[in-house]
Amino acid sequence: MSELSQSTLLAVPLAPLAGAVIAGFFGKTVGRRGSHVVTILGVLIAFVLSVMTLLDVIGGARFNQTVYEWMVLGTLKMEVGFLVDGLTAMMMVVVTFVSLMVHIYTIGYMEEDPGYQRFFSYISLFTFSMLMLVMSNNFLQLFFGWEAVGLVSYLLIGFWFKRPTAIFANMKAFLVNRVGDFGFILGIGLIVAYAGTLSYAEAFAKAPELAKLVFPGTEWMLITVTCICLFIGAMGKSAQFPLHVWLPDSMEGPTPISALIHAATMVTAGIFMVARMSPLFELSDTALNFILIIGAITGLFMGFLGIIQNDIKRVVAYSTLSQLGYMTMALGASAYSVAVFHLMTHAFFKALLFLGAGSVIIGMHHDQDIRNMGGLRKYMPITWITSLLGSLALIGTPLFSGFYSKDSIIEALHASHLPAAHWAYWAAVIGVFVTAFYSFRMYFLVFHGKEHFHHKPFPAEDDHGHDDHGHAHTPHESPWVVTAPLVLLAIPSVVIGYLTIGPMLYGDFFKDSILVNAQLHPAMDKLAAGFHGAAAMAMHSLQTLPLWLAVAGVGTSYVFYMLVPAIPQTLGRVLSPLITVMQNKYYMDWINENILAAGARMLGRGLWKGGDVAVIDGALVNGSARLVGWIASLVRLFQTGYIYHYALVMLIGVFALMSWFVFQSR
Repeated sequence: MSELSQSTLLAVPLAPLAGAVIAGFFGKTVGRRGSHVVTILGVLIAFVLSVMTLLDVIGGARFNQTVYEWMVLGTLKMEVGFLVDGLTAMMMVVVTFVSLMVHIYTIGYMEEDPGYQRFFSYISLFTFSMLMLVMSNNFLQLFFGWEAVGLVSYLLIGFWFKRPTAIFANMKAFLVNRVGDFGFILGIGLIVAYAGTLSYAEAFAKAPELAKLVFPGTEWMLITVTCICLFIGAMGKSAQFPLHVWLPDSMEGPTPISALIHAATMVTAGIFMVARMSPLFELSDTALNFILIIGAITGLFMGFLGIIQNDIKRVVAYSTLSQLGYMTMALGASAYSVAVFHLMTHAFFKALLFLGAGSVIIGMHHDQDIRNMGGLRKYMPITWITSLLGSLALIGTPLFSGFYSKDSIIEALHASHLPAAHWAYWAAVIGVFVTAFYSFRMYFLVFHGKEHFHHKPFPAEDDHGHDDHGHAHTPHESPWVVTAPLVLLAIPSVVIGYLTIGPMLYGDFFKDSILVNAQLHPAMDKLAAGFHGAAAMAMHSLQTLPLWLAVAGVGTSYVFYMLVPAIPQTLGRVLSPLITVMQNKYYMDWINENILAAGARMLGRGLWKGGDVAVIDGALVNGSARLVGWIASLVRLFQTGYIYHYALVMLIGVFALMSWFVFQSR
C-alpha cells in the first residue's frame, strides 16, 4: 500500500493558487498567452496529482494530518490539515478536471474580452478555494474554503462590472449566501461549544454524546439544532429553496463561470459538506426529514420554472437547481453515497451542457434566446452531438451516467422509512417527466426545426453578450479550444456511471468516508440487495415508471415544439395565470425585495434613528457633552478672579472640615 505524501497533497491546491497570483498580479507582464498558459499549467498539475492520489486511495492509502498549526486556545487547535479518503479523492479529481476543461474553453470564449488575464486569475483562485474546502480535515479550514468560494463567485458573477444587471446579481448572490453562512457558522459554533474541537475526527467521535444533550432553554435535541444549522449553510451554497434565488441571476457572469460554479464546484459544496458530516446527520431523523422536504420542493418546483425559460443559460441553470434538489433528497434518505455519486455524474454532463450553451452563444454571436435559433445541427455538428449526449445523460437515459445516479436516488427514496420520503419520492418521479420535457424543449428549439436566426422573431431587449459584431449572423462551429472540452466532457457523461456505480455505491470506496446507521436507515442495504450489475440495472429500467416518464417528456416536447407548435401557444393562453406566477419565479424575488428587505430596512432605520441617533449620539455622546457644559457653567460662577472670594471659600472649607472632625470625635 503506497503512502500519500504531504508535499504532493500541498501541491494540489497551491499549483492553481500560484497560477492565479501570476495571472492576477503580473498579467500585464506575462500577457494574455502567458496568463492562460500558467493558469492552465497549474490546474493541469493539480489534476494529474489528484488522479495519482485517487489511484493511491483506491489502493488503500489514507491521509489525515495537520499541515500547519495556526493557533492554540486552551484545548482548541486552529490548524490547516488535509483529510484524504475516497470522498475527498473523488471530489479532487472532479473539481480539477472540470476546472481544466473550463480553463481551456475560456481561451476561445473570452479571447476578445479586455479582462482576459483577470478572468483566468479568478477561475484559478476559485479552483484553489474549492480544493481547500474538500481537502480540509477541520471545521476552520472548511469555513475558510466555504467563504473563499463565495467571495470569488461574487467576483466572477460580477465580472462584467459595468453592467448593472451583473452588479445586482453578484450582490444578490453574496447577500443570500450570507444568510446561509450565518446558519453554517452557528452550527460550527455549537460543535465547538459542546464537543470542544474543530477536528472532524474528534467531533465525530463525540457525536453519540452530543446526541444525548438538549439545546438549552428548549426541548429540542442539540444534535438536531446543530445539523439543521449546518444544513442552512448548505441551503445557501447549494441553492435550495428558499435560498435558491441567487443562482438563476448568476447567469449574468460569463458562460465558463456558469459551468465552473454551477456544475462541479460551489453549488456542490453543500452536498459534499452534508455527506462529510454523515456521522452527525445520522443521529437526527428530524434533520433528515427537513432535508427531504427542502430537497423535494427544490427538485420539483425549480424544474417547473425550467419549462418557461427562453434564455439558453437560464434553462440549464434551473436544471441545476432541480438536480441539486435530487442530491439533497438523497442526503435526506441517508443515501449519502448516492448523492455524491449524482454530484459526480452531474458535474460532467452539466458542465458539458453549460459549455455547449456557451458554444451556441458564440455561434449565434451572443444571442441567448432559444426562440431565435433552430436548425443549428448542420452549422455546429460537434456542439450538437455533445449537447445531445449531455441532454440524454441529464434525463436519465439507460446506460448514460445520469441514469445510474438519478434512478438510484429514486430507488433510495422509495426504500426509505422516513415520513417525508414518500412525498419526496413522488416529487422525484414527477421531476423525471419535467426534466425530460424542458431539456428536449431546449434541444429541439436550438438544433432542429426552422432556422429563426436570419430574422430573429424575438430580438433581445438587452444584449447579454459582451461582443456584438454588428453584421449578418450566420451560425458557425466554435474553435477547437471550445469544442475539445465538449468532447472530453461528453466521454464521462456517457460512461462514468456504468463504470463506477458498483464500487461507489455497493463497494468499499466510501467505507470510511460516509457513515450510515443501517438499522434505522436501511435504504442503501435494500438497494444493494436488488443490484445485480450496471447492465442488469439498465435492462430492468425498461419495466420502471421513471424511464417511461422520461420518454413521455421527450415525446411531448417533440410534439409541442416540432410537430404542433400551436399546442404550447394555446396552453400558454389557457394557463396564463399560472404562467405569470412562474414567470415571476413564484414571487420569491418580490417577497425578498418588498417584504423581507423592506422589513430589514425598517429595522435598520429604527436602529439608526432610535439607537444610533437618539440613544448613542443624542443621549450618550451629545448628552454627556451637554452635562459637562452645564457643570462647567456652574463651576464658572465661582471662578471670579478676586482673591477675597477664594479666601472666603478657603475659610468656609476649613470651617466645614473642623466641624466634620468635631462631629466625628463625638
